[in-house]
Amino acid sequence: MKSTKALVLLALLISLSGCGVYSFSGTSIDYNQIKTLSIANFLNEIGSGPPNMAQNFTEGLKDYFQRRTKLELIQRQGDLQFEGSISDYRVNPQAISASGSSTRADGTGLMRLTIVVQVVFTNSVEEEASFQRPFTFYADYDPSTTTLNAVEEDLVQEIFDALYFDIFQAAVAQW
Repeated sequence: MKSTKALVLLALLISLSGCGVYSFSGTSIDYNQIKTLSIANFLNEIGSGPPNMAQNFTEGLKDYFQRRTKLELIQRQGDLQFEGSISDYRVNPQAISASGSSTRADGTGLMRLTIVVQVVFTNSVEEEASFQRPFTFYADYDPSTTTLNAVEEDLVQEIFDALYFDIFQAAVAQW
């Protein structure tokens, strides 16, 4: 009985992954219709943050999609197209009391690095799936134990990883 259930489950999983519409990476891409991907260079519109931030974001987004889909990355006019810019990069204090002092006993608060990326996604096969919207994510650090310069690279990468996931989900995991 158990082996029959296992065989039925295995057959179901194989049929789902073989149909080209759903994959185990969570995508809902119909590879019979959508074959290519293009990601234009994202721009740093604000001029703050690490100097190579926009280039790193662009390359990271390309890598994220290439590792999770079978789409061919091309320069322009892909079936799926991404472009955009980094529109905000800010560091704000967190956990500040109404009196202006920190709520923590040591007199420092958490600092929050926030990055906003404006994304224009064009699905040339299913135009209704296209969108233009901001994606935002943040990471906190403790200025009593470190400086932004010491943790900035790691925080930016952590934020980018979350942004890649969110953009991927919005574009190709719409189920």
